[in-house]
Amino acid sequence: MARAASAPEIETLAPRENADLIGHPAAEQRLLTAYESERLPHAWLIHGPRGIGKATLAFRFARFVLNGGSSAPGLFGGAPDGLSLDAANEVFRRVASGGHGDLMTVERGVDPKGKMRSVIPVEDARNVVSFLRKTSTEGGWRVVIVDPIDDMNVSATNALLKILEEPPNDVLLLLISHQPARLLPTIHSRCCHLPLAPLSEDSVLALLQQHRPELDPAEAQALARLAEGSIGNALQLHAIGGLELYKALMDLISHLPRLDVVKLQAFGDQLARDSGGETFRTGMELLLWWLARMINGGARGQMPAPVVEGEGEIMARLLDRRPLAQWLTLWDKISALYNAADRANLDRKHVVISVFSEIEALTA
Repeated sequence: MARAASAPEIETLAPRENADLIGHPAAEQRLLTAYESERLPHAWLIHGPRGIGKATLAFRFARFVLNGGSSAPGLFGGAPDGLSLDAANEVFRRVASGGHGDLMTVERGVDPKGKMRSVIPVEDARNVVSFLRKTSTEGGWRVVIVDPIDDMNVSATNALLKILEEPPNDVLLLLISHQPARLLPTIHSRCCHLPLAPLSEDSVLALLQQHRPELDPAEAQALARLAEGSIGNALQLHAIGGLELYKALMDLISHLPRLDVVKLQAFGDQLARDSGGETFRTGMELLLWWLARMINGGARGQMPAPVVEGEGEIMARLLDRRPLAQWLTLWDKISALYNAADRANLDRKHVVISVFSEIEALTA
């Protein structure tokens, strides 16, 4: 699904502290092979959906490089067969605490007033340039992680390009991107690409069981399916009550072609109540995601695996009422209304009621 609305920080999965990486063995092996070749590219663009482990892999590789390779031998005492460092390792501990002199992390962060910045400004990119011009504090690599480069404004991106074009020796830039198609072609051309695929549902479920063991198994399974390969999305949805929103959404849709007005009003109130708009964004993205799944299932002739009981029957019943082309047109209309609501600060409850009125009109 689309990215869930921002939620409380997920401390248990802070990438710089995370010793575990699940689901990306080929990407890890590619980095290890490049390092051992002694011709390591100076810049990597690690891209893929949000919440699948891109930053975790970046910090894992940074620790490995700053440690001079793994201290643990591979099978039969040979070369290391992975990038893992023990959490007790000194480099691991210093990276986790933000205290390694040869590692710089660039993120949006907060402004002097304590508010989250909307972009990574040019000053941060210039700090990267200054950092990389200095001599390594420990005589080895200097590593910069930008998480994500998507958040850099135009001036910051242009400043970073100077480093990408003429990198100093023993410099490694790990650039994380959720939306690589939006980056400048010159960024793409100066980086080695490392795409990461979404995690399997089983992998997301295993991570949920590890980091949220209090979850009911059925709830964990539903969150894993909703998250579509992103443990970050699964944890955010859990933190903001996304599964409960989804169940309320399904209850509303189950009454089509005639909506329950009382439940619709209550759902509109629920999505509009949050002053920050997180609940509204999550609810609308869940609706768009559900409609997209229904349309794709109709096109394939097979309904997707349900998140909650009875979904497949609801989808089949609605698809019988109108052809796929009309549902696709509706998806476009709802998506445009949702985007306009976010840009123009429209009344959220009115948007919710308008959206469901469109759905009801189509199914009537």
